[in-house]
Amino acid sequence: MNALATRIRPPMLAAGRGLVLSVYGLAVSITLFVLAVLSISFILLGIGVFTTPVVLEAVRRHANQRRLWAADWSGVRIPVPYRPFPPDLRKGVTGQVERTTLLLKDPATWRDLQWLLVDMTAGTVLAVVAAALMIYPIESVVLAAGLWRVFRDDPYWYGFVPVDSQLTGLVALALGIALFHLGLRAAEPVLRAHFLLARTLLAPTPEQTLAQRVDRLTETRHEAVDTAASELRRIERDLHDGAQARLVAMGMNLGTIEALIEKDPAQAKKLLATARESSAEALTELRDLVRGIHPPVLAERGLGDAVKALALRLPVATEVTVELPGRAEASVESAAYFAVSEALTNAVKHAGGDRIWVDLHHGEGMLRISVTDNGGGGARIGSGSGLSGIERRLGTFDGVLAVSSPAGGPTMVTMELPCVLS
Repeated sequence: MNALATRIRPPMLAAGRGLVLSVYGLAVSITLFVLAVLSISFILLGIGVFTTPVVLEAVRRHANQRRLWAADWSGVRIPVPYRPFPPDLRKGVTGQVERTTLLLKDPATWRDLQWLLVDMTAGTVLAVVAAALMIYPIESVVLAAGLWRVFRDDPYWYGFVPVDSQLTGLVALALGIALFHLGLRAAEPVLRAHFLLARTLLAPTPEQTLAQRVDRLTETRHEAVDTAASELRRIERDLHDGAQARLVAMGMNLGTIEALIEKDPAQAKKLLATARESSAEALTELRDLVRGIHPPVLAERGLGDAVKALALRLPVATEVTVELPGRAEASVESAAYFAVSEALTNAVKHAGGDRIWVDLHHGEGMLRISVTDNGGGGARIGSGSGLSGIERRLGTFDGVLAVSSPAGGPTMVTMELPCVLS
């Protein structure tokens, strides 16, 4: 019984989702398409300048909802192709004109409108088929159970079967059973076909993808230059305020020792002890500085062991799982290491949990890293946050960052970096 329920549940769920798409999706697509056409037409009258941004934003929200359903319901990923608005958009009528112009110049806007047309026709047909394959057979059961008597004088057509007697009712039931078995196999693929059809218009074109990639690389290049300059300033400041100051003090002590070594040997010994302590502290600071630039364990033993060594120094119990059959390029390993280090630092400082899990593995050309804690949640990627710094660091290598942190926890920070292991 459990096996049967397990087999039936996914196609029945697909049928229910197809029903939602064929009713709700159709109604919203028709309404938004009509409003969009009218609003754009009224731009010449001046009214459309105020209504077009509102309507087109609603179209985008509708399209984004379909993208979300495609990923959640059928595992179909549909990237968002919209151009971002500049941050200096003006307010008032001038701002409305600028917003309308930007929306109408974006090719994704016109592809959204084309998708609305496709969604209310072919898309709806696929959604109806996905729903009907599992729902329509129920009608055959009702007919065979006795409803056929209502249509004794005027046969009721179930598919291609005219139902006007118990025998034809049973024939309709047989047809319904056949359709039900077909639905078990086809409901989910048909629903997936609906989303694949939507992806042909909602996903960015190759030209848009290339333009987005160029913009992203340009942005990350500037960020990488700024980050490198900031890192150089930090190293210079740490050297000046730390090791350099201690070495200068040690040199002065050695000069004093040289003058006192014959006159006051006891005082000279005290100064030698102080100089020795200063040299040890300077050496420790230099080691920490070098570790901050590129940890020796990372260069010698690779990313997995470097992260394990990092976890051992944390005040929170940390479990590290590594499945890396080889090593990535040094620059990628360095970026991944410092991204993990920043994520762990954030977890220790802000999460308030007592356990952290780190998982590193490689597959399909991607280095995937997840850092999970059992803290209170609520982490967000925002301006000035540590997570934003991680995102910028990964972006330099075309990597991505995703954060799942509901209120109450747990928090999972997932990082992906494209790379090949050697």
